[in-house]
Amino acid sequence: MTVTSKILVSDPLSDEGIEILKASGFPVDVKPGLSEDELCAIIGDYDCLIIRSGTKVTPKVIEAGKKLRVIGRAGVGVDNIDVPAATDKGILVMNTPSANILSAAEHSCAMLLALARNIPFAHESMHKGEWKRSKYTGVELNGKILGIIGVGRVGGEVAKRMKAFNMTMIGYDPFLPKEVADGLGVRLTTLEEVISTADFMTIHTPLLPETRNMISMPQFKMMKPCARIANVARGGIVNEDDLYTALKEGVIAGAAFDVWCNEPLCEAEQKLLELDNLVTTPHLGASTVEAQERVAVEISEHAVMYLRDGIISNAINAPRGKLEPETEPFMPLAERMGNLVQQMIGNHPLEKLEAIYCGGLAGKQTKMLTINTVIGYLRNVIGSANMINALPVAKSKGIEIAETSNDTAKDYASVMEIRFTSGGKTRSIRGTVIGGQPRLVGVDSFSFDIPMCGDMMYLRYKDAPGVIGVVGNTLGNAGINVAQMSVGRSGACALMFLTVDQNIPEDIVVAIGEAVGTMDIKFLDLVE
Repeated sequence: MTVTSKILVSDPLSDEGIEILKASGFPVDVKPGLSEDELCAIIGDYDCLIIRSGTKVTPKVIEAGKKLRVIGRAGVGVDNIDVPAATDKGILVMNTPSANILSAAEHSCAMLLALARNIPFAHESMHKGEWKRSKYTGVELNGKILGIIGVGRVGGEVAKRMKAFNMTMIGYDPFLPKEVADGLGVRLTTLEEVISTADFMTIHTPLLPETRNMISMPQFKMMKPCARIANVARGGIVNEDDLYTALKEGVIAGAAFDVWCNEPLCEAEQKLLELDNLVTTPHLGASTVEAQERVAVEISEHAVMYLRDGIISNAINAPRGKLEPETEPFMPLAERMGNLVQQMIGNHPLEKLEAIYCGGLAGKQTKMLTINTVIGYLRNVIGSANMINALPVAKSKGIEIAETSNDTAKDYASVMEIRFTSGGKTRSIRGTVIGGQPRLVGVDSFSFDIPMCGDMMYLRYKDAPGVIGVVGNTLGNAGINVAQMSVGRSGACALMFLTVDQNIPEDIVVAIGEAVGTMDIKFLDLVE
């Protein structure tokens, strides 16, 4: 990676994180508090943007970031980043999913306790010189039902802590295995049962299209009148207008919120602060000394690793997977096979691409190989593709991507086969790696062996004497040297692949096709 990569930090970051960035040798600028226009004006000079929750990385910002390769979020939530727009541009988005878990869990517990015992309101009353004990009578947590919406990392830590208060815990999390929830002492159930039976509720889900306004007036009306709800996850999961009405009209007993749709609160949200049954904090879930240091150090370390060594970690829009010693040599082969597929079908749309891993590749971590194949295919389609945007781009073009394996591999220890469908017709190519060199070993029913690199040409023809001579003489007369040639036969047909030292002009390709009597002939320029 280039040593001239520049890093912009546009939100406050702890000194520990800044020192790691500076120690990397990359130029670092710290400019918190930029407006969208101000950020757009300078972001084009930077390869990396480090943010917290303050900076909004909009499509406008991403479009202006012509050099931008990575956006690092020092924290968990990335709803202030337009991730699809970043992905379309091939920009890596990474966060720190574990650094502030404990702080967020402890804050959730604190909010529940403050809500149960009216601590903020009693505190305010005393500071006014009042002594109103009866007005601020609270409720015990002991024996109450705690409903956890999202029993993940933070929700699980909350469960561990609230167990000490002898609460009965139920939870809703469609992605959590039952045995994990059982180990936490949480009985998994439906969202409706959590909402309708819990005395206390705590929210720990990300803000997604399907979770936005998950809790609105219909859900408030399902709750017990004594129910109390805490949200230290993301603003927008609970409809704030409906929350105001539910608290104002006594539909529920109370709420404790750390996160908001707008931060700071907009004018329309200020009415929430008038309620005497709503505990509020200004997004403090991760605001502990320990968490601030952890998120800053973690995002700085991972951003530097990516800029310096290309190592992807903690990414939310990059493929999960890894390269093993057995699969790494096949990465160049995979990209060239994808590129070969595209050149074989030309401008016709690709409908399906299936990567089949045979022999020694079966059962390995092959996700990266499949993605590299897609990258190779897209190289001449969209101009560029990478590990971040290859699969989303393929999906947007209606291409079905599949991956399977086969324990046996004919003739070779490990073979990578690509089956591709275009125009309703399915074909296949096969490749392997020998001595570190990518080699093409088969197309459809034809078998042969030839290096897969640089300038190549193939032609399918009716097998007959003299064809090799015609091809060699035509190329020789044009001053084009043949490096290697391999011919495979299937029935009455033959398929010839050859590598050459330079580009073969179109008129020479046409001349060879006419001399041999075939229309299935093509010059190939494979990626190196």
